[in-house]
Amino acid sequence: MKNIEGIKQLKTLLKKHSGRSSGGMVTVRSQGGRHKRYWREIDFKRNKFGVAGEVVSLEYDPNRNVKIAAIKYQDGEYKYILAPKGLEVGSKVVSGDKVETKDGNAMKLKNVTIGTLVHNVELTPGKGGQLGRSAGVALQLLAKEGQFAHLKMPSGEVRMIPLDCLATVGTLGNEEIRQRVLGKAGTSRHMGIKPNVRGVAQDPDSHPHGGGEGRSGIGRKSPMTKYGRKAVGNTRNKKKWTSRYIIKRRRA
Repeated sequence: MKNIEGIKQLKTLLKKHSGRSSGGMVTVRSQGGRHKRYWREIDFKRNKFGVAGEVVSLEYDPNRNVKIAAIKYQDGEYKYILAPKGLEVGSKVVSGDKVETKDGNAMKLKNVTIGTLVHNVELTPGKGGQLGRSAGVALQLLAKEGQFAHLKMPSGEVRMIPLDCLATVGTLGNEEIRQRVLGKAGTSRHMGIKPNVRGVAQDPDSHPHGGGEGRSGIGRKSPMTKYGRKAVGNTRNKKKWTSRYIIKRRRA
């Protein structure tokens, strides 16, 4: 599959920033190194309505924990989609208003049967899937009320999503990735993860927990981040605009 021009065009070399800004300042700590990798352009919108496609390969994507499927559509165009369980090479997928409820097919929530498991769900119609995109994840359609569908998240949270939003049928595969053991420090370095130094092991100019003679505690009432903000308890000061659409929170 690597020699197909349509698939090659979907891959671009992912630049290394090593957690630094354009001025060279560290903006994200514990990042650096990393193996060379390519960015795969994933079709989260699934907006080729009425055009059937065939799965030509199932591939590993170093940028996410779920496998991806290369789709060749009837018009000759290639696209990558997230691979659900049951999708195999040679399987057919299609997007549309009223299509078969089959793994890999995409349709609007208003046309999905209640009780169906879906993934890659839009929050805003036409924006592309934002919910349910990691390995082993599925959202269950519980009900339809007014202009909204009630979806149950993997966390147990129930959320309202507009009925005109697209969703893909099925449960994402590769759930065994959650049992993966890295095994050695070199694996983390290949992923671009550098060691995270404890605050109490640093000097006081680098971290609020630093300094002191010999081994010492944090020396204050609550743990702090490197930037002097509280690291425990409620650290959020704003609610997201989507919070008003939550029917049942994941915590009682």
